[in-house]
Amino acid sequence: MVCPTNDNRVLMLKATDEEGNVLPEFEKVLDIDIKAAAEAALGKTLDQNLLSVVFDYEGNLWFATGGFRIYPDRKQQGTFGYVSRAAIDKILNGEDVDLSDAVFVYELEPGEGAENGIAASKEGAVILTNLKCYLLQADNGVKKVWETSYKSVGAKESKEGDETTGGGLAWGGGCSLSLTKDLVMFTDNQDPVNLIAVDMKTGEQVASMPVIDELPEGTQVSVENSAIVYDDGEGTVSTIVCNWFGAGSAKLGEADNDSSIQSYENIYDVGWLRQGNKMIAPGIERVDTVKTEDGYEMKSIWCRSDLSDTSMMKLSTATGYIYGYVQDLETGMWQYIMLDFETGETVFTMDISDKPGYNNMAIGMYAGNSGNSLYCPTGYLELLRLQDRFVYLPEMPYRKVDLDQAMRNVLSQEKFAADGGQGDVEGWLNTITIENVHPNTTVAIRMKGISGETGSMKLYAYGADGTLKEVPAEKWHIQTEDGETPDTLSEDVLYEVHMTVEDGGDFDLSETEKEIKISAVLGI
Repeated sequence: MVCPTNDNRVLMLKATDEEGNVLPEFEKVLDIDIKAAAEAALGKTLDQNLLSVVFDYEGNLWFATGGFRIYPDRKQQGTFGYVSRAAIDKILNGEDVDLSDAVFVYELEPGEGAENGIAASKEGAVILTNLKCYLLQADNGVKKVWETSYKSVGAKESKEGDETTGGGLAWGGGCSLSLTKDLVMFTDNQDPVNLIAVDMKTGEQVASMPVIDELPEGTQVSVENSAIVYDDGEGTVSTIVCNWFGAGSAKLGEADNDSSIQSYENIYDVGWLRQGNKMIAPGIERVDTVKTEDGYEMKSIWCRSDLSDTSMMKLSTATGYIYGYVQDLETGMWQYIMLDFETGETVFTMDISDKPGYNNMAIGMYAGNSGNSLYCPTGYLELLRLQDRFVYLPEMPYRKVDLDQAMRNVLSQEKFAADGGQGDVEGWLNTITIENVHPNTTVAIRMKGISGETGSMKLYAYGADGTLKEVPAEKWHIQTEDGETPDTLSEDVLYEVHMTVEDGGDFDLSETEKEIKISAVLGI
């Protein structure tokens, strides 16, 4: 893993051994003072700190110095650059490296600097400053492929009489870049804010549209984090943008403030940290960018003016849900929330706590690799975890299956066929371990997003030899939650697949007595 620090260094830590086991103590394998290396390459002192880093597709480590608010008239100095892949490989091999031959820097004009993270694509590194968007490539130096200017009304602050006390984080577009194969997506900082789509290869702006512009009069908007971007592969790119106005510290506007100092009090409004999301302006919107014969066009799909989310929402294309972390302003309760991707409607909330410290303070949620865990850090230095109880024992409903031993993962069609599956894979691969079982145990797996004729469905499960085998019809069936057997399956209905497994039988992957482990997937 790569970790930038607040003293301008980049650390690379080894977290697992060669077999993938997590090390009890991470091992530091790389430590570079990026700012010092950039200053040596330029022959001058930089007045802005390290802001963000990312590896490109060729293994070069890109970096940007800047801050969370760069005022053009203050002539702050920003830079981009990269450390070459060859130098990093040598460092990892234990060799001494002269970074003066391996660090390449692009110096911006005074008054321009990065305010966001860097994004990487096959085309190169894409960086947004307070004034322009750039596509850069590593070519024994920083090669600028294109640059595209955009507009901003400048830093946004709370006004006298506002409920908020903070403001926006960035002077320019606060939305870190999100990429598709063909497009670069970000927002500007005009009034109203616009979502902008730029052609990845040429830098041409191909579409734009005002967003979160249906709020009560006087409500300010600043989009300050990466938008969710989903390319369906059929010509539609969906973007979810969230309003963050109010989160930024009022200190960012002070003439002597250094917004590159990354402390909570320097960056974020103390009122928000202490009082919660009532200090954040609301607004969440989904906009689709559609490719047509004449180019691209944008259209609003839905907009929520009642939610303030600062958790950097996550979209699951498998479930069709957007996951967030919000505060109910009537009860003060912090809660997980699930929105329907198609309609924006709330489909589920789960209360966590009404204590002020459960503010997640802009630390993004993340999903676990089990396909069944969502994590959210809080200001109480606690890590919250949400799991879906998608598996249960219908014959023993009083016994809870250990969800830490239950996974849902995508099984590709290629892998499905190579392992012995016939036809097309349908739904997820479900892998579940259950302890203290009967000789024959029925496991119920809840599934959604499956469709087709029930009679044409087959259930496949892995055997000890690593191949998929069809489960006999008498050993499994599909039913609704009410116990009915449908003739036709619909994607928006929740079903249950019941499978009976013999301890130590053909589909039991566990060698432990009175423990079964199954890994099953539907085919059609």
